[in-house]
Amino acid sequence: MSFPYKNVLVLGATSGIGLALAERMIENGIHVIAVGRRKGNLDDLQKKHGKDVISTIQFDITDLKSIPSFVENVTKQHKGLDCVFLNSGIQRKIDFTKPESIDLDLVGTELTTNYTSYIHLIKYFLPHLQRLSSPTSLIFTTSGLALIPILRCPNYCASKAAMHHLILTLREQLRGTNVKVIEVLPPAVQTELHDEKHQPDIKDGRNFGMPLKEFTNEAWAGLSQGLEDVPVGMSKASYDSWEAERRSKFEGIVKQMGGWK
Repeated sequence: MSFPYKNVLVLGATSGIGLALAERMIENGIHVIAVGRRKGNLDDLQKKHGKDVISTIQFDITDLKSIPSFVENVTKQHKGLDCVFLNSGIQRKIDFTKPESIDLDLVGTELTTNYTSYIHLIKYFLPHLQRLSSPTSLIFTTSGLALIPILRCPNYCASKAAMHHLILTLREQLRGTNVKVIEVLPPAVQTELHDEKHQPDIKDGRNFGMPLKEFTNEAWAGLSQGLEDVPVGMSKASYDSWEAERRSKFEGIVKQMGGWK
């Protein structure tokens, strides 16, 4: 089995996981619409691969009021768009032992980036995906921290846990339609997410976690197999243990309530 989607919009495609998977898609003959905040990175990406295989759009998903027009423009220009990969995310430290150090504006930005913006994007992209006669999908990058939190970034962990629960319910509501809901659960990966300029308490953060190429290979293998859930690296241990039991209980509740009607 191979990855079935031919026109994929990748949010957060200017670096890290988003960039690596966007380039893997291009290697496999998929047209990518790369979206990110940094125009220079987008220009470099298009110059590297060519306009025939990659389109670029500069956009900041935290600008919630602009999401409807953004989606309208994307779907008009790319009528064959059959997959939206929601990958953007930021991580910041919060120390409740020093409440005076907590920047509430930054807390809000983190929550908007990792969770609230996704609800807006789902709402506005779904009508387009549902109109297509072919299979389509929403793919989400969450985190192993959605299953087991760590102490230094509680807001990040909470936002990913919220996204994980939203994905579970979204998938059941859309089951039986042409829209598949897929979740990728990375471990810590060697990307700029942990750079010192973003998180000063982490030193040499770019070398923290699973090598990006190794992650990309494993994630792409899971996506190419058509899996709904793609836990990668260390995330597989928690997913295969108590998360499997929680998933079973959730499915039992869904069945008991007669599914989604």
